[in-house]
Amino acid sequence: MEQLAKPNVPIPADNVDALFAQYADTVYRLAFLRTKSGTDADDIVQEVFLRALRAKPVWNSPEHQKAWFIKVTINCTKSLLTSAWRRNTVPENENLLTEMQETTEVYPYVLALPTKHRTVVHLYYYEGYQVSEIAKITGTAENTVKSHLFRARDMLREQLKGEFQDV
Repeated sequence: MEQLAKPNVPIPADNVDALFAQYADTVYRLAFLRTKSGTDADDIVQEVFLRALRAKPVWNSPEHQKAWFIKVTINCTKSLLTSAWRRNTVPENENLLTEMQETTEVYPYVLALPTKHRTVVHLYYYEGYQVSEIAKITGTAENTVKSHLFRARDMLREQLKGEFQDV
């Protein structure tokens, strides 16, 4: 009989199935948000979980564990987006809206934001992190995160004028 995970205890690094069940969706959504490509997001998910399997990190809490997966995802997407291979290839023509099935009507507008703004918006609104936590995860200052959120909100407000009545 399978034992249920305790709420305040992180999943052990050698329990890959449980880690994948818990974090694969979060890793995929963040990777997709940053790369705007389903195939690249799939590759990032694979790479993140391979790194977890190889490194076998010890986490202090479930929050620390989730932050680790988000940080590694951000690092993997940075590596991919700045790679010479990526700069010398033609981007795929994917229909982002059908591939990334979000329940909000605003998500297509979030995808149109620059990467640094998309990332903080996703972590703040979709993952529920506070500004201080986002600063630690992304390795930036809290004021920088606040600035990115402020600018992203302004860009979204401008894009959404006329689309929604309460903007």
